[in-house]
Amino acid sequence: MASVPPKVLAVISGAIQAYIQDEEAALAAAQAAAAPPPAPPPNLWGLSGRQWTMQMRQLIQRRGLR
Repeated sequence: MASVPPKVLAVISGAIQAYIQDEEAALAAAQAAAAPPPAPPPNLWGLSGRQWTMQMRQLIQRRGLR
């Protein structure tokens, strides 16, 4: 069995290394491009209830200062 000349071995290993780097770059780009899912919409019933509670407390406080 004949051995592979050093120049050919260097070319083969360089090509393999370039292929691995391209695959890693493509994988990183695919992971970066994947956008996170959108956030759920706010709970409007909860927000309106909180707003109503705060308004009632403000009215009670104003009546207490009379």
